[in-house]
This record gives sequence, structure tokens and C-alpha cells, in this order.
Amino acid sequence: MRSLERVRALVAGQPVDHLPVQPVIMMFAARHLGIHFIDYTRDGRKMAAAQGMLVNDFGIDCLLTCSDPAREVIDIAGEESINWYEDQGPAICEERAALVDKSRLKTFRVPDPLGTGRMHDRITAIEIMHNEFGGEVSIVGWVEGPLALAAELRGLTRSMTDFLDDPGFIEDLLDFTAQVAITYAEAEIQAGADTIGMSDAAASMMGPKYYRDLLFPRQLRVVESIRRAHPDVIVRLHMCGNTDSLISQMKQLPVQIFELDSPTNLAAARTCLGPNRVILGNVSTITDMLEGTPESVYEACRRCHETCGKFHIVGTGCEVPPTTPPENLHAMVQYAREHRPEEFETATAH
Repeated sequence: MRSLERVRALVAGQPVDHLPVQPVIMMFAARHLGIHFIDYTRDGRKMAAAQGMLVNDFGIDCLLTCSDPAREVIDIAGEESINWYEDQGPAICEERAALVDKSRLKTFRVPDPLGTGRMHDRITAIEIMHNEFGGEVSIVGWVEGPLALAAELRGLTRSMTDFLDDPGFIEDLLDFTAQVAITYAEAEIQAGADTIGMSDAAASMMGPKYYRDLLFPRQLRVVESIRRAHPDVIVRLHMCGNTDSLISQMKQLPVQIFELDSPTNLAAARTCLGPNRVILGNVSTITDMLEGTPESVYEACRRCHETCGKFHIVGTGCEVPPTTPPENLHAMVQYAREHRPEEFETATAH
């Protein structure tokens, strides 16, 4: 069974030969290729080469195009708010955030993902991946979720206090960032992505009321836009951190894959989501992948599978650290290859 077919079949509730495996891998991929991570983030050709090597050397069931938080920011507002480093990705400098002056939002326009900027560089990576692996391996495009991009433009602390101090502004900002995500997702799908990952990591820092009233409607707008235009495209929601208090609302999003980080209570999430929603991840990036042994990683994958039941994709809930022992990643893939989803037909709480 082809890798892409395996993922689509699991999402559809159809039989598969073994569990899919889709850990979040970026810096590890660059190191495995032998390049600095900054080059991975700047050159879509190198990203495609690194992800292709992961597929060939480890048997990962996807090619992931997530890399850093600054693609959309730079194309919207320039590089003034960005710090560049040699062997890590570009980072947002909150003191120089693009929207320190809130009035600047009125001048922002949704960028063209097919222009000459960093958003197009990811499109280039997807096109290369599609030419080499299209129809064989799942190609996961990536967009910043409405709150993630809002925090990257405004600064995390400012954007969070805006929910209290200036809800009108934060609503305008979230409307803008949601439209950026919709536009970018469409371009990535046209380039060959069969899955769109939407990362809204900062959401785990907010309470249920503000999530329900302000963020959820914008996330729903993005997801529904993708699903209406492209019913065959898989949407994967990534909200790292502890999302226990938000799961009951997240489940209303029509996404096919919930990527849950290790701080989230997996058993409670499964109970809340119901038995048939696909859960990816929950293996710890630190205690299991970085600090564990192949045996402990294998056991962590088993625990997650047992807790989630049949509708499960093996993986981490956040990024595999760059210095993770390769044998630990091999152990994760080994568990997926040696187990069929229905071995734990019904989720088991722990």
C-alpha cells in the first residue's frame, strides 16, 4: 500500500496494511541532509531534498513543509521584525513586531503566494515533492493559523492582551490572518499538497471563552474554505501545548486529523472527540524521542495506539529535536510498520 493511500484510507475508516507514521520533523531533517537549518528554511529545493531523504531512509509517511513562523510575516510586512540565525530558523523579535503600531494593519494586504517571497519558496518545495513523490507519499502543506500569524505580526504578549483591551482590533487582525491562511492553502493545494497542516500553537495559552468567541470562528472559516473547495484534501490541525480545555470546541472543526502534543491528556481527548476522529501524535519529543531509547519509544507508540484505538497516526505532537538519536526515529517507524490500526479496535483509557 502506498504511503498516501494508507493515510487517506485510515482517515476514511478503510482497511490499511499498517499504521501510518507522521512525526513533525524539520531541524532533524536538515541535519540528516547535512545542511544548516537556515538553508533549509531559505531554499525550498533543500527542504524537498531533506524531506525526501527522510522518506527514503526512515520510511516516514509524509513530506512536511512546516519550517518556521516567518514566511507569511515577511511577505506581509518585510523583514524588520525578524532575527536570522545560522543553524536555526528565523524568529520573531517582539520588540520590533510588525504591528507594534496597530494602525499599520490597515495598510496590510494578503500576499500573493506565487510572488517572489518566502511564501512562494514553500510552493517551490511542494512542486518538487509532487514531481518526485506525487501520488505516492502524502505531501503536507502548512499555513499559520489565524492566532499564530496574529501573534507573529503583533507580538505574543500584545496579541493576548488585545483580547481584553481591544477586541475590535483583534477581530480585524484575525479576519485578516484567516484570509491569508485561506489564500496560502489554496496555492499549496494547487502546487500538489494533498494535506494542509494549520498551526495555531498560541491557542493553547487562551481560555475556552476567548477561543469560542474569537478564534474558533476564524479557524472554522479556514477549514471550511479548504473542505468546500477541495473535499479530497486532508486538513490537519496542530495546536501544540496543553489543549485539554479546548478539545470540546476543537472537535467541532471539520478537520480529519487532530495533532495532539504530549502535555494534552490523550485518554480524555479520545473520550471527548469520540472513537472515530483521527488523532496523530502525543509521543513526547523530549522524554521519549530525545532522551529515550528505541525500546521506550516503541512502548510510547504502543501506549498512544492503545489509548487512541483504531483511528490513530503514530507520531509526535510537536517537533522531533534535531539531536534525536536516529535509532529512536527508526523505532517509531518500526512500531507503525509492525502494527495494524485494528489491533486496538476500541480506545482504552489510562
